[in-house]
Amino acid sequence: MSRVGKMPIAVPQGVDVAITGEQISVKGPQGTLTRPLHKLVEIKKDGSTLSVAPANESAEADAMSGTVRALLANMVNGVSKGFERKLTLVGVGYRAQAQGAKLNLQIGFSHPVVKDMPADVTVACPTQTEIVIKGADRQAVGQVAAEVRAIRPPEPYKGKGVRYAEERVVLKETKKK
Repeated sequence: MSRVGKMPIAVPQGVDVAITGEQISVKGPQGTLTRPLHKLVEIKKDGSTLSVAPANESAEADAMSGTVRALLANMVNGVSKGFERKLTLVGVGYRAQAQGAKLNLQIGFSHPVVKDMPADVTVACPTQTEIVIKGADRQAVGQVAAEVRAIRPPEPYKGKGVRYAEERVVLKETKKK
């Protein structure tokens, strides 16, 4: 059996888990997340813990038990604490500004780039060169961060562009005569 799938998920105080026939819903202070149940996995709720087990002895059910357990752990963690991704702008004149549900970027193009945020994701700019993307859904936060980075990824010669805060860009040496 999957090692990840064997571990129980601790449900913290203030988080409510509801399992219906077709889906599981996790509600907490950061919001509500729902996910459809997989037919090869059984989920059991015992007080303040969730356990995941494969429905049969197949290898696919075993693999899905670990996957579903990781997704459920991310849902519980997301509605209790939330997830965040930090991006930094590197380049002269590169600026970011959060305006409600929109992110306004000036990153070396002839025009400003405006990125609309999904409903469950918030964006903040503590400084002009920092972007903080927060939300309860880990996948949505990561996807929005990747889309913002893809607008102007770091180039390999000077490192200018949008990068993750913990990302290290390996610079190439310029061409010599």
